[in-house]
Amino acid sequence: MNYRHAYHAGNFADVVKHLAEVAVLTHLAKKDAPFAVIDSHAGRGLYDLGSKEARKTGEAHAGIEKLKNLPGPLLLQRYLSLVAESGAHHYPGSPLIAARMLRPQGRLVAVEKHPEEAALVKDVLALWRKARVETADGYARLAALLPPAERRGLVLVDPPFEAPDEFEQAARTAREAYRKFATGIYLFWYPIKSDAAGNAFAGEILAGGARKVLRIEIALAAAEGKLGRAGLLVLNPPYGFDTDMAAALAPMAAKLGAQTRLDWMAGGP
Repeated sequence: MNYRHAYHAGNFADVVKHLAEVAVLTHLAKKDAPFAVIDSHAGRGLYDLGSKEARKTGEAHAGIEKLKNLPGPLLLQRYLSLVAESGAHHYPGSPLIAARMLRPQGRLVAVEKHPEEAALVKDVLALWRKARVETADGYARLAALLPPAERRGLVLVDPPFEAPDEFEQAARTAREAYRKFATGIYLFWYPIKSDAAGNAFAGEILAGGARKVLRIEIALAAAEGKLGRAGLLVLNPPYGFDTDMAAALAPMAAKLGAQTRLDWMAGGP
């Protein structure tokens, strides 16, 4: 399947993924100790919801555009305020959200394979001295970036899932990353076309030895051939993350007409 960011920015899967990103970064920022954010598939960083790509799918209409001004707990409000900083007709990607939440002693490495996209995200992040963009294959580059010198941080892996073997490649990358940086917090996004495929992907990552893994899934009605389910595997979620996410997801899911599920696959609160 093709999950190029520009076609799907701000959709139902994006809002859950970025809500989780905000939750993790809020936790990391509570301490003065520096932390790193490594985004292996960064995209262009900022998306025009009026672009031809976004209008072709219209997925933001069933996602972020339904959530504007939605009341809810502090985590949800923090996420929506970060989105609002980009203006009414734009949606921030994960590297821009991370840059906005960086502390002065933190840093961001955004890796993007496609040169045109890498050039765009570099422009988006130009204001942040501690943000660096690399034009490289995120799968191949991630292991070399770990462990970060700070020994604290978030690793976000959000592949396009364009290649037939991408689930296997993502799982291999996850296991190698965890082996090198077992104390890091990881967010692994994946599309769900069937329960078997989703469970197999989660199982492959669990085989890498992670001791605390929370799975978050969201599903909504979708037309034939369109993505209607997505998952997020959270390795080493911080204390209280599951409670905060459940509270923020409840009003979000109700507004989107979606169903969400959180379950511990390893470890627990």
